[in-house]
Amino acid sequence: MAVAMAGCTPVAEPAEEGTATETTFPEKDIRLIIQANPGGGSDLSSRALATELEKVLGVSVIPENMPGASGALAMEYVAQQPADGYVIGFGPVEIAMLNTTQNANVLPENFDLIGQIMLAPGVISVGVDSPYKTLEDLIEASKDGAVTVANSGTGSIWEAATLGIADETGAQFTPVSYDGGATAVSAAASGEAVAAVSGAGEAVAQAGAVRVLAVLNDEEYFNLPDVPTAEEAIGTELLYGGWGGIYAPAGLPDDVRDVLESAVADSVESDSYVEFQKKSGNLVVYRNAEEFTEFVNSQFDLYKTLLG
Repeated sequence: MAVAMAGCTPVAEPAEEGTATETTFPEKDIRLIIQANPGGGSDLSSRALATELEKVLGVSVIPENMPGASGALAMEYVAQQPADGYVIGFGPVEIAMLNTTQNANVLPENFDLIGQIMLAPGVISVGVDSPYKTLEDLIEASKDGAVTVANSGTGSIWEAATLGIADETGAQFTPVSYDGGATAVSAAASGEAVAAVSGAGEAVAQAGAVRVLAVLNDEEYFNLPDVPTAEEAIGTELLYGGWGGIYAPAGLPDDVRDVLESAVADSVESDSYVEFQKKSGNLVVYRNAEEFTEFVNSQFDLYKTLLG
């Protein structure tokens, strides 16, 4: 992992002639555009990271909320800014979905993707009194007739996850949209829907009312230590979650991108950031710029298939 560049310390870069050039980026404050209202998960994760970025970069990193159009307003705005590193954004999973769900001008190639910083893994749950004790039970039951599965709304990550699970397992699931993940979990808890697909934290918040059948991640979730991953439960890896990362307008100079990438890497590893995400019920999952770019492109293709 690269070493973060601190403050305005000049960083030597080899020039074509074999001499050294220098970058003093950053020389002024950086704006961090957040696509959501204050107080939500995207906002809090962004602000926690901004605090750590300031320590690494030696300048202020100023969070700015720009909600609207499910995040498309902020993402389109960032894409139109000068590619100089002084305007960056928090990109949730919707950065890979909005072109499909809203025909928004939000495409991976519009951005330099700097790094993934977190993951809120998905889960599938049923009411605590449900006859279905395992994910295999639920899938088998669905083959005798479609099973209603509550999710957080049309075009959401959890609707896409529901469709993806059905596609990958042969289950007959009927997605039912609710106003948010917590409401979807409540529908499963009450029996209004047979099951729910949601963020893990939303299911944990209603522990005692629901039985979580599987974690939609490649590792077990620390707040649900007795719940298997989907692969452990049925032998099929199901990976769906609410991830987030940092992006910038496409075309950053190499030296600027390198400084930002390194600063994000160091910030994500800090004890205070790790502790913040744990308390929030999220996982700290880091991907560097190359890995994050490949990941977002694959997610874009996946959601184009599931939701297109």
